Amino acid sequence: MSDIINGLGRTTAFGGVGLVLLILGIVLVDVLTPGKLPKQIWEERNRNASVLLSSALVGIGGIVFTSIWTTYDDFGKGLLSTAAFGVLGLVLMAVAFLVLDLVTPGKLGAIVVDPEPHPAVWVSAACNIAVAAIVSASIA
Repeated sequence: MSDIINGLGRTTAFGGVGLVLLILGIVLVDVLTPGKLPKQIWEERNRNASVLLSSALVGIGGIVFTSIWTTYDDFGKGLLSTAAFGVLGLVLMAVAFLVLDLVTPGKLGAIVVDPEPHPAVWVSAACNIAVAAIVSASIA
């Protein structure tokens, strides 16, 4: 019985770290794009903003999953590792977004909030997933 209770406690802790990282991902995408992200997605039904946010959430979820899956035997160290790799993933996704914005025509943030679907958003989303995959692969 104590194994179950211990497992529930660890799951709650890792879940809490994961939720905080997902919230930070939402805030990050909101900061990188003009306007209010919730309004763009839920009120204006902007597909571009939805694709970008979804890719960031899937990416950070993948990093958190990998970090938990390969966690250290020491619970505290595993929790800290999950948080650290998650934050690093978010930072690298933001840097990749800014670099992509610099090397491509137009302003990526403005394209993301444009109501017309734009292929550049898919490129940015793929970049998020690629960065997350790189971070995930580096966790060992």
